[in-house]
Amino acid sequence: MDSRRFFLGVSAIVFAASAAMTIVTCASMSAMGVMEMPGGWTMSHMWMRMPGQTWFGATASFVGMWVVMMVAMMLPSLTPTLLCYHESVRTTGEPRRGWLTAVVGVGYFGVWAVLGAIVFPVGVALAEVAMREPGLSRIVPISVGAAVLIAGVLQHTPWKARHLAFCRDEVDRLTPPADVDSALSYGMRLGLHCSQSCAGLTAVALVLGVMDLRVMAAVAVAITTERLAPAGTRVAQAIGVVIVGTGVLLCAGAIGTG
Repeated sequence: MDSRRFFLGVSAIVFAASAAMTIVTCASMSAMGVMEMPGGWTMSHMWMRMPGQTWFGATASFVGMWVVMMVAMMLPSLTPTLLCYHESVRTTGEPRRGWLTAVVGVGYFGVWAVLGAIVFPVGVALAEVAMREPGLSRIVPISVGAAVLIAGVLQHTPWKARHLAFCRDEVDRLTPPADVDSALSYGMRLGLHCSQSCAGLTAVALVLGVMDLRVMAAVAVAITTERLAPAGTRVAQAIGVVIVGTGVLLCAGAIGTG
């Protein structure tokens, strides 16, 4: 089997495994139920520490779930870049191209792991405030709509276009690193740009339900499409229009039931 087919086969296995683990995790969280909150919304137990659970244990558990979900969501759009890296390293005669490609992936998803470690305590803190303050809890639905609206607007900004262009064009300016440190640095740099490019879409997933398979699938399709389709900036803006429309509907619904 040639190296290209082997790489694609391994990528498919990793994607299938992460997708299956994500489905199982979401089903497990769904079985735990949700907490009804003032304002007519529900909160997942994901944002609550279990009795006796330490901050470290709770954060580690969340980050583990988060990374698995990010692999399932990001790998389809990342695979072409990793494949190009793998092929570029092969042309240099480097015998460890498979290992170095894996290191790039570790660097990339390491950035997402750090982001998850930041997201969790913020989410828990907001959940605790909402549980203590019914008045604040009642404005959560319109706050969610506003957050989605802002995320849609973000899709039209030069900041978004700049980071998306890096993720899309990185293959064209790729100079393969020749050692583990350089491969790790390359993966982290790519992860930093792509996490910023996906900031709005990630926010949509978080506020609409990071454990909702429908939301995650829609966000994954949006990320993959804007990265791989021709005219990526225009695709991102079209996605932004849809997100803005969703935000407007959510705000209108929250006001109507308020």
